[in-house]
Parts: sequence; structure tokens; C-alpha cells
Amino acid sequence: MKRSEINRLLAQAVEFLKECRFALPPFASWTPDDWTHKGPECEEIRRNMLGWDVTDFGLGRYAQDGLLLFTLRNGNVNNPEDHKTYCEKIIICQAGQRCPLHFHWNKIEDIIARAGADVAMRLYNSGRDEAPDRRSPVRVSTDGVATQLAAGGKLVLSAGRSITLTPGLYHEFWAEGGPCLIGEVSAVNDDTADNRFADEIGRFPKIEEDEQPLYYLCNEYPPAG
Repeated sequence: MKRSEINRLLAQAVEFLKECRFALPPFASWTPDDWTHKGPECEEIRRNMLGWDVTDFGLGRYAQDGLLLFTLRNGNVNNPEDHKTYCEKIIICQAGQRCPLHFHWNKIEDIIARAGADVAMRLYNSGRDEAPDRRSPVRVSTDGVATQLAAGGKLVLSAGRSITLTPGLYHEFWAEGGPCLIGEVSAVNDDTADNRFADEIGRFPKIEEDEQPLYYLCNEYPPAG
């Protein structure tokens, strides 16, 4: 992805979140220049990868396979002194855009349709060799109600609805009819080691630096000066 494209997407996200009346913490608007003055007091943000996250999953087609996320809070599986056992994210998904099929080995999460268009999902159990099981039915909880779907069955969440995704459960999701704001509440998130995609794809984009960053992404913060 080009940095100019990422900057444009971040600026659009800020406006969309204002429309949704979803306020972000102060560090969401810290510029690269601001970060030159941030010391060890901000280590939790750096270490736990809080903040902006724009990805095309290394596929180079963000409008079709991509997401824009912001991690509000997170613990750290590699730091025993971090007592947070939870994570919260927001996700902006555009019409025609999807998050590719994947599961997590360790993380349990609730995906919540917060505002905007409906969120559609397709679900599979993981089977032999961790491949999607395209035959066995899927059992999930939607807003506390036990629900069963056929393998690959489509589930649609309107605003306010949610689903609990357990470890090993394959899921892909997309927005139907327009942009949507999605919430994610989960156990500690580790994007460096806890994503198993059905296809061989990446998690973070390769960036072509054609202009200066508007904001750093969550994996780009400089060390404390």
C-alpha cells in the first residue's frame, strides 16, 4: 500500500467515527512529530500495539480484502507484569470489502455490529490439518442465544447484535450495503502469532513511502528517546 493511500483512509476514518459519535483516546491524533517527544511513559501503547492498523493482508487489493482498525486497549501475552487479560478494538469495514477467512489459536472474541450497515459472516469449524471443515455444522452464541449454522452458513448481524467466536473457529466477514463500524471485545490480542489464515497471506501491509505518515500505525512507533 502507498503511504498516501493509508493517510487518506485514516483521515476518512476519523470523519466516519465522528459521524458515528465514537470518540477515540488522545493518542489517536498524535502525529509523528508528537511521538518524538514521547518517552517511556507511553511504553504500554508501543508494547501492546495500541492505535491505528490499516491492512490489505499483503494482497494489494485493499478495497476487496482489507480492514481499518483501532486498538483501544490490550494486554500482552509476553509480559507477565501486564495484568490486562482483555482487548478492545473498533473496525471499519467498507462496502465490498471483507476480512479473509481465518481463526485464532488462543483468542476468544465477541464481534459486535455497532453502527452503519449490517455485518455478514461465514463460519467453518477447523478440521484435519487445521483446514476449514466444510461439512460439520457450526455452533455459536449470538447475544447469549445458542445458534447452529451449516458449514459455511451465512450469518447477518444488524446494529447492536453480536457473536462469540471461539478459538479454532474459522470466520470471514464483510459489510453489506455500506460502511459499518464493528466492535471487537476479546482476550489479549497477539497479531504477531495468533492468526491462522485459510490461505497463505500476511497480516500487515508492505508500505511504499510516497509521503510522510499522517499517524503511525500500531507496528511503527519509534522507541522512547
